[in-house]
Amino acid sequence: MFDQLLTELQKNILPQVIQYTIFLSPVLLAILLGHIFWPLWLRYIRAKFSYGLKYTLLELRLPRDVFKSPLAMEVVLQAIHNTANGSTFAQYWKGEYRPFYSLEITSIEGQIKFYVWTEDRRKVGIMSALYSQYPGIEVIESPDYAQSVHFDPKEMKVWGADFTFTRKADEGEHYPIRTYVDYGLLKDPKEEFKVDPLVPVLEFLGSLGPNQQIWIQYIVQAHIKNDRKPGHLWKKTDLWKDESQELINKILMRDPKTKVAGMKDEATGFTKLPTISKGEQEIAEAIERRISKQAFDVGLRAIYVAKKDVFSAVHGTGGIIGAFKHFSSEHMNGIKQDGDTWLAQFGGVPWEDYNDSRRNYYSGAIFKAYRRRSFFYPPFQGTPMVMNVEELATLFHLPGAVASTPTLARVPSKKGEAPTNLPI
Repeated sequence: MFDQLLTELQKNILPQVIQYTIFLSPVLLAILLGHIFWPLWLRYIRAKFSYGLKYTLLELRLPRDVFKSPLAMEVVLQAIHNTANGSTFAQYWKGEYRPFYSLEITSIEGQIKFYVWTEDRRKVGIMSALYSQYPGIEVIESPDYAQSVHFDPKEMKVWGADFTFTRKADEGEHYPIRTYVDYGLLKDPKEEFKVDPLVPVLEFLGSLGPNQQIWIQYIVQAHIKNDRKPGHLWKKTDLWKDESQELINKILMRDPKTKVAGMKDEATGFTKLPTISKGEQEIAEAIERRISKQAFDVGLRAIYVAKKDVFSAVHGTGGIIGAFKHFSSEHMNGIKQDGDTWLAQFGGVPWEDYNDSRRNYYSGAIFKAYRRRSFFYPPFQGTPMVMNVEELATLFHLPGAVASTPTLARVPSKKGEAPTNLPI
């Protein structure tokens, strides 16, 4: 019987399969080539579009007195929340993409500065938003500090890392980090009563000595609905928001359709109200507040550059990682080093990394990634975190007098209004 089946296969079925394969080969080949070359085309056309743009680095010179809470920076961030992707033709033929920005805090030998890196054509909108919220600020175009440093592994060492949430990937982006609202900064308290989580970061950055630099960047892009809705081929949804809402319903034990808490007792027919602790209630409220605000995809990267004779692991692994612990909460979320992204932090033993070749390779790679502000698109792509404007404003805002770090430069004189001759 087996021989008969094999004979039938050879005589009838196999020739038909070959015939149909030959007939459909142009279609199959087109699908195969499209699968291979379409990502290459997108990478090429987006790189061409990106290189055709002009970029600028804006230095934010802090006012002598900042009496506003980080809520002011929330308003500024809302001004750069641009969800436009461009038309389909513009995306896939011209290579256009959603604009992204880099919010940066640097310490060059202890001198602390704030920057915003952006496309040159978008700088006026950012400057206007900053002047509207911080009347005494100075915003000037500055040479790129990152381009002025040449990485030479013979003379210097680099420690670098991307960062991610402390919670597991499947639930991490649904819990908020500790924000300025949790620190009581929402209602603009007096300076002597402020507890600003950014101040310890600035104090640490101000402790650097000669031939040492730390650069921190938040590469941000407006978060959009870009997920396929379950059961729908074309309809898009925002899984970040949908899954966060499901988590709220789970915590509060309520029906996702009726939003009513409790479970029906089949024996009595009465609804049984759940027992929810105060902590669970606070978590649910925090998540709900989080998804009610505009969100960004955020790539957080930091590097420590120093001459070999002064390089200190305390400033790299210990200092930078420790600085972000002020934004963490045990029952919510926090920020930690993403050890799976870069290996620049691993020195290795001699027989594992001969002549520091592996370390130097990854150190050079993360150095180039930082200078290019590359995170969402090639050549250096990372996995972004989803943060709302409240969380992002907590990480990047202009501190008041409570930040008394002497190396944090401020504008010596107070200005009454923004300049009338903003560049066009």
